[in-house]
Amino acid sequence: MASRTLGGRYTVQDKIGTGGMAIVYRGVDDVLGRTVAIKTMLPQYANDQSFAARFKQEAQAAAALQSPYIVAVYDWGKDSDTYYIIMEYLRGTDLKSGIRKHGALDCRKVAQIGSQIAQALTVAHRHDIIHRDIKPQNIMVQPDGNIKVMDFGIARAKNSHLTADNSVLGTAHYVSPEQTQGKDLGPTTDIYSLGIVMYEAATGRVPFDGDDAISVALKQVNDPPLPPSQINPHVDAALESIILKCMQKSPDDRFQSAEELNRVLRDYLAGKMQAVNDATSTIGAGMTANRKQRTSGRGFAGQHTDPNVTGEKTGSHYRAMSATEENLDRRHKRNVIVGAIATVAVLTAIAIAAFLLLGRTKTHNVPNFIGLTQEDAVAQIEQLGYFTVGPIKEQYSNKVAKGEVVDQNPDPGNSAAEGSAIELVISKGEEPAKEVTVPELIGKSPSEAEAALREVGLKGQAGDSIFSDDVENGNVAAQDPKANATAKAGDTVTYQLSKGGEPVEVPNVIGWSQSEARSALENEGFSVIVTNAANEEYAAGMVCAQSPTGHASRGSEVTITISSGSAKTDVEIPYVTYYTENEAKEILTSAGFNVYTVEEASSAAAGTVIRQNPSGTAEKGTTVTIYVSTGSGGDTDNNTNNNTNNNNNNNNGNNNNENNHENGNTDTEVTVVDGHATENTTNTAG
Repeated sequence: MASRTLGGRYTVQDKIGTGGMAIVYRGVDDVLGRTVAIKTMLPQYANDQSFAARFKQEAQAAAALQSPYIVAVYDWGKDSDTYYIIMEYLRGTDLKSGIRKHGALDCRKVAQIGSQIAQALTVAHRHDIIHRDIKPQNIMVQPDGNIKVMDFGIARAKNSHLTADNSVLGTAHYVSPEQTQGKDLGPTTDIYSLGIVMYEAATGRVPFDGDDAISVALKQVNDPPLPPSQINPHVDAALESIILKCMQKSPDDRFQSAEELNRVLRDYLAGKMQAVNDATSTIGAGMTANRKQRTSGRGFAGQHTDPNVTGEKTGSHYRAMSATEENLDRRHKRNVIVGAIATVAVLTAIAIAAFLLLGRTKTHNVPNFIGLTQEDAVAQIEQLGYFTVGPIKEQYSNKVAKGEVVDQNPDPGNSAAEGSAIELVISKGEEPAKEVTVPELIGKSPSEAEAALREVGLKGQAGDSIFSDDVENGNVAAQDPKANATAKAGDTVTYQLSKGGEPVEVPNVIGWSQSEARSALENEGFSVIVTNAANEEYAAGMVCAQSPTGHASRGSEVTITISSGSAKTDVEIPYVTYYTENEAKEILTSAGFNVYTVEEASSAAAGTVIRQNPSGTAEKGTTVTIYVSTGSGGDTDNNTNNNTNNNNNNNNGNNNNENNHENGNTDTEVTVVDGHATENTTNTAG
């Protein structure tokens, strides 16, 4: 597939991913000159007409989805037997790889990712598109920390039935119970899968696992998940309840829309606990009965459940829990007041001790010198008169301009004894980036080039593709800065990919000998492939065809076809003299010859073939004239001589008759009597 152009516009470059239904390549939109991702369907799906029809419908629908959290679909089409989708090219890593590398994420990051996925699903569900395949592998985390959901529009065209093949185990970890049971699917299916994604992000592992897809699917239907806090104690109660509500077995018990889930996650991030409480108050008690109680956690309705309660959701149950929370709240407030009184007492004691120790020493509040230039800060200290200028230090700062005060000691607002020295820390400006050596990129694939740049702390950017006789199509042909140049970490290196050699005119070698043709093509930089074929027009050993003609990239292959001569061969004509007319016709026709009959007076029995023309060998399809005796007697020798003299006339008559037969206009019968040829013509045109 590499180096192929799809739709006359999209040049396929290196492969960047493989899935169960498609292969993804990096490519270039030759019209707009931008890097794109090209997803091509596997042949076994492309040959399924029902799949192809749905693929078209879903690709068009996906292209209509506009969201900062959905990968953009630019185009789709079919080239020969290849269906393809042109998508936004993303830099970053998928969420699955991130979890594997870094483990569980903190609660706020989990909620932020969940909120962005929910926003993407909200847009899709409004267009009546159910993703059906929400999983960390389809969530791309970009360098800025935001996510993009991939594979919208493709999942609905997929066969959603599970098999025992471990190749679908990755999807089985995230499917909803109704998916595994073949039931109708709605938006809550995606919400269930999103709950599992958040569960894995919060704990570092999936809630259900097994040896094969079937066992995992059965657990999705039958087994309750272990509360996330029992795996990762840092998962707070609020987020845990949101996740578990998403993962309810019954679609009716989940959040009923992605928009609702997004609102709850935003409220969670904003600390609006009551909104979260209301949204999650229907979580089954059995789901959270075994969760660990943590005094540091923020509880709310539906979380701290009685172990004896097995899923009842009565109003009295929740009222009892609310009363408990009120008691805890009152106790907390009392403790705060007691603590505040104790703090005031301690501060008072410290102040008294300081007064006794310092006696009558005067103290002054320390002004704020941060942000002043060094000269201004020193001038102000000297002007105050009751402080002195202490040691002046320097440090790098990305926030404070060079030459200005970035820090001081004592801190602003503190009290200091008269005569104390004020230490100033002056900004040296932004810390200079580390110098690195630009690596050699020429000849590398784009992914190899990006990896080499990342290794030394540089960024890569693909520029316009260029022609190159020396570098394979799709690999780096030029770079700026050049290899071994010095750059600063974080700088961008622009590289240009090869489009192959610039097209040049291919010599026309048809009619040349093989050696002449090869020499001419190789002198122009082409490699030569030789094939052979029979050809009527060109003598054996001569070039009878070539491909390509016109223009082609220097270094590309040119195929020349060498003529092996005529494909026609002669075969033996059966000898049918002395056979009856019908026997002779059957023998000659079976051998592949046409038959033309001429009656002739002869002493031989009537209906007997007395001679034929031609005899020996001829190509199949040749017309053989048979002379059939009329049985009317006569001088056979004289007739033979006369007939021999008239052979040419008869043959000419035969040829004319054959032409007339072919044109379908006339039928001609030639009769030889006493050595004279007579033609009887019948018009058969109609």
